[in-house]
Amino acid sequence: MKKNFDDIYSLNRIPEKAKVSLVSVTLVRMGMATTLPQFIIGATLGHSMTFWNAMLATCLGSLIIEFISLGLGFAGMKEGLSTSLLAKYCGFGRIGSVLLSLVIVISLIGWFGVQNTIFTKGILHAVEYKINSGVIAFFSGILLTFLVASGFKALAWTAKIAVPLFFMVMLYIFLFLIFKNDIIIQNYSNTSHLSITQAATVVAGGFMVGAVTTPDISRYCKNQNHLFWMITLCIVVGEFIINGISIYIAHRLNTADIVTIMTRNAGVIGLASIILSVIKVNDVNLYSASLGLANALHAFTGKKWDYFKLTICVGLAGTALSMAGILNHFVDFLSMLGVIFPPIAGVMLVDYYILKTSRKILDETREKGLLPDDSSTPLIGWSAIIACIIGTVVGVIFNFGIPSLNSILTSGIAYWLLMKTKNNK
Repeated sequence: MKKNFDDIYSLNRIPEKAKVSLVSVTLVRMGMATTLPQFIIGATLGHSMTFWNAMLATCLGSLIIEFISLGLGFAGMKEGLSTSLLAKYCGFGRIGSVLLSLVIVISLIGWFGVQNTIFTKGILHAVEYKINSGVIAFFSGILLTFLVASGFKALAWTAKIAVPLFFMVMLYIFLFLIFKNDIIIQNYSNTSHLSITQAATVVAGGFMVGAVTTPDISRYCKNQNHLFWMITLCIVVGEFIINGISIYIAHRLNTADIVTIMTRNAGVIGLASIILSVIKVNDVNLYSASLGLANALHAFTGKKWDYFKLTICVGLAGTALSMAGILNHFVDFLSMLGVIFPPIAGVMLVDYYILKTSRKILDETREKGLLPDDSSTPLIGWSAIIACIIGTVVGVIFNFGIPSLNSILTSGIAYWLLMKTKNNK
């Protein structure tokens, strides 16, 4: 997102003249929804449950994503505010919104680790597993970190190659399996390992960061129709089409290992598509995480931090997670995202649409194209933070229903009760 739209409005309302067409915002959002991680999620589901159960879980998870994206997206479009600024006026306060940015940064570091592990597996396959995986993970993470930190311009070209190449390979494998009766990997097993509710949380968790940060993109939408179609089209393509294809492929081949899927069916080209896709995704992960960390530290300390040094620190953290085997806990990682981020959305939605704690001052300043004065915003919204903690705990501990849905409903209700109690004192 930050590499596609100007950062000049990151700390201000976006003016009407800066808003763009439906095609422009949809392409940016589509780039987030149709990446390598989406294929991995589908493959995980396809290998862990029956095809139709996996599609049902995709549907349930997508409904949660759609609800959060539309709710927060409309607020972002109307106010012309990014997620961090919107959170500031939706219960979290000045410090609370910074803490939200840090949570996003941590999730991006996790994604960097996941992607670097996939890159490592691709290189291991190329060298016929003659080198220790930890060594490759270390050097690949460090190399990409320094390239991004130094602003290596050639990285921007990987997206132009990686995206179409990856889709071509995926489509080739999909069509090959449809028109061929033989199964490439034998010993097919239809044993389910994920329940539908667990899988729905995995699906939701896979794009939950994107859902919560919808205002970063939706503020560029011209109207609510553009907002609706931008979100809906991306969910249809990213969740149903990409997920559906990857579920089918993993189901037929009886494996969730993307390196195995690509290399055994598309050879060197398949391997190249994985490596380029990982570079493309991790380039954005590292850039966004470093920028978010810089903004958070600036808010806490009042000092500007060196982008190069922060990128190195973020990259080292992601590399360490890769070496620790984060991909082995991929489902747990997505499940965690699926219960940590929904409570944030629950608080913001209840505050903006029900309690409307800052709506009056937002309406007044919106007409002037300004932001509310800091004096009108609390330093930290303890009610919001406590509600998020309660929602997360409920999502983690209780197994009934869909954990993502449980966490967002719990946090929303808890925040409403806490604010009502506070105001009645």
